[in-house]
Amino acid sequence: MLEHIIYENDKKEYIVLLHGIGGNSRVFFKQLKAYTKEYNVIAIHLPGHGKSAKPQDYNEPFSLKLVADEVKRLLASLKIDKAHFVGISLGSIIIHTILQNHPSIVKSAVLGGTITRFTPLSKLLINLGDLTKDVTPHMWLYRFFAWIMMPKSNHKNARSVFIKEAKKLRRDDLLAWFRIAKTVDKTHKFLEQKAKGIPRLYISGREDHLFLDPLKKDLANDQDAELIVLEQCGHVCNIEKGKEFNQASLRFLRQNSHHIHHAS
Repeated sequence: MLEHIIYENDKKEYIVLLHGIGGNSRVFFKQLKAYTKEYNVIAIHLPGHGKSAKPQDYNEPFSLKLVADEVKRLLASLKIDKAHFVGISLGSIIIHTILQNHPSIVKSAVLGGTITRFTPLSKLLINLGDLTKDVTPHMWLYRFFAWIMMPKSNHKNARSVFIKEAKKLRRDDLLAWFRIAKTVDKTHKFLEQKAKGIPRLYISGREDHLFLDPLKKDLANDQDAELIVLEQCGHVCNIEKGKEFNQASLRFLRQNSHHIHHAS
């Protein structure tokens, strides 16, 4: 079972938080207070993070679908049929995989720093990481990717949070995630048909230079998707622009909730 933290406060609806690679639920420290005023919140640690099972612990090959199945299994064990999902970076990829395979458990989804596919540059970087992974300390690789994704001075806080949390990640776990990251292109294919009618809000930073342009193209004709682009903001938009992220995501979540909220 995936390690998780539940913040329950007699609210009817749940938000499930899914963090990025190398991060953990601490990356949502700017969202927790705002979200728990209006919702129950479940912060999940993905495989290889926290005390969750490691990618090597499973009896089947580690894959994005396996992770989506594990999230569904956790919610079933908590007797939660449906929830709102909020994911950042890798978390957005997991949400797309859940929407592909288990759309019935998703009420709505907020996806920050979403990755729908890799550009030639990001593919080159991943292949470079793959070629050097046996001779390079994994934290060097991780730091390198963090700097490439979040190069500007205003990205510094988000970058340092991710690097600090990634130090807790074992080499084998990080490399297992790197391997399946290559399958990201498949997670957005046919999403419009499979998740039809499920509202999705995408929030990205204008400076999310590796992923924003492909995302815009992929959402161009998607009736269920709304995209908000935050100015002077990089990949980890929920940390860099926490206030704006909270306002936009809560507005969207309220619109798609079945009970009345009193806006604070």
